[in-house]
Amino acid sequence: MSTAALGTQDTQKTTGTAGRPAGGLRVTFPRVVHMEWIKLRSLRSTLYTLTITVALVIGLGLLFSSLVGSGQGPGEDDFGDPTSISLGGVMLASLAVAVLGVLMSAGEYATGSIRATLAAVPSRLPVLWGKVIVFAVVSFVLMFVAALGAFLAGQSVLSSRDMATAALSDPGVFRALTGAAVYLTGAGLIGLAVGVLLRNTAGAITTVVGALFVLPGVIQLLPSSWNDAIGPYLPSNAANAFMSVRTSGDSLSSGSGLAVFAVYLVVLLAGAAVLLKRRDA
Repeated sequence: MSTAALGTQDTQKTTGTAGRPAGGLRVTFPRVVHMEWIKLRSLRSTLYTLTITVALVIGLGLLFSSLVGSGQGPGEDDFGDPTSISLGGVMLASLAVAVLGVLMSAGEYATGSIRATLAAVPSRLPVLWGKVIVFAVVSFVLMFVAALGAFLAGQSVLSSRDMATAALSDPGVFRALTGAAVYLTGAGLIGLAVGVLLRNTAGAITTVVGALFVLPGVIQLLPSSWNDAIGPYLPSNAANAFMSVRTSGDSLSSGSGLAVFAVYLVVLLAGAAVLLKRRDA
């Protein structure tokens, strides 16, 4: 038997015929999503990273609420916005969830398990969309709970110190909490997309950290005219516009910030989809 025939036979044993794996079950999108869910919850790093993220959101929110007004806290500029004080840990927590997104995609390339995944789902794109759906749902639910917990705990601390507080029913507060969950989820999806694009864990983490944390600081070193033109459109600054109750004059509106952040996600995920389809595993 020729080498080509042997290769075809091996492929049929792995994937079956007519899109069916060897077990005889048809490959459907719900099954792909379930597969990605199993992979996500089976990783110990998932539990650790999500726990760290929740701890950062709530813990730093409590810390900032305890220090603000004392002259020692980093949130002095937000003293008039109790919600932003309570959500002070969101930006740092986004680093942890972004790393988790990278591990969910680039981690498979590092271990080589991506070959088995793509052999089971030859059309490939359902794998990416399955990862996106599973990650987005799990992350958004947990991050919203974390943001809500940070807000309630932070307002309790501020109230005990006889300082101004905010309520969930106040204008813009619920939007800010939802925006915090959206940003944290989006940061993870950015990490997931970059992981697929680069297929290298260290390189993807470095790229995401640079884009979300280093680049905003570098832009501030540019002339003010450049900073004003570029700064508001960076991913983290755009996100800050829709997860803040009050926005400064040089930042985007909440709706514009959300639109800009969504464009980053769409472009990165679209690029990841194109390269996943075209490149070999």
